[in-house]
Amino acid sequence: MASKLNLITELLILKQTLFALPFAYIGVLLAGISPNNTMPGLSVWILVTAAMIFARTAGMSLNRIIDRKIDAENPRTKDRILPSGRLSVGVVWALAIVSLFFLVLCSFLLNDLCFYLSPFAALLLFGYSYCKRFTWFSHFVLGIVEAFAPIGGWFAVTGKFDWRPMILGLLIIFWMAGLDIIYSCQDYIHDKKSGLYSIPSKFGLYKALLISRVSHFICMLCVISIGLFNPLSYFFWFGAVLIGLLFIYEHSLVSPQDLTKVKVAFFKVNSIIAVVLVCFIGLDIVLMKVIL
Repeated sequence: MASKLNLITELLILKQTLFALPFAYIGVLLAGISPNNTMPGLSVWILVTAAMIFARTAGMSLNRIIDRKIDAENPRTKDRILPSGRLSVGVVWALAIVSLFFLVLCSFLLNDLCFYLSPFAALLLFGYSYCKRFTWFSHFVLGIVEAFAPIGGWFAVTGKFDWRPMILGLLIIFWMAGLDIIYSCQDYIHDKKSGLYSIPSKFGLYKALLISRVSHFICMLCVISIGLFNPLSYFFWFGAVLIGLLFIYEHSLVSPQDLTKVKVAFFKVNSIIAVVLVCFIGLDIVLMKVIL
């Protein structure tokens, strides 16, 4: 059992949860300070956390199942759990189905709107992995999948539609697309040979990294918009400056001639960006709205 759990942990790459979970918390925090709303109780925070964990577990499990043959042909991914045969497809299918069930259950316990939207989230989690087979827009589809985190966090608090969380959604779409483009540069040669669609295989490494930079520039415009359309103060703006500097550092690590630091740019820098964003929004809310 311990061995199986270790393999599942490796399969899911749990450290990547740092990308998604803070997004949901940002949606909860900003919804809580918006007019006519109050900060939710502990039960909402617990359900949002659980829903995000189950959503990511389902999404990663489905991705590994659907891409297992592609991963087996790619030198970079051939040693992953499923291609190497260290875990059966049946076990991962069971993990995905159980996670989807509990995702829907958490949505039901939150409110009607979250429950009604949960099938769309599940459909996106399932459909994303097929996108690379027919469109280079797959990077932005991944962004749309991840955008459900902050939008869902907002809806978990309010239970009704609002245009403001859509800015958060756009932020995540362009953030995730930009970093996924960087990550997919590693598979540029393999994707071209295998007929898989990606921005690097379609446009080449130089243009791909340029599109990534433009995506992260748009992401920064969305960060600024959050500060303008929400009651936040200088703590948030200090965090926004840090995020801008981290984006500059991230793109300084990679170039068409040198992709050796892609994993540093993808995993470490973006994990820090996610944590900085949620921490400084939280700090702003606590210090300016509660203490001061």
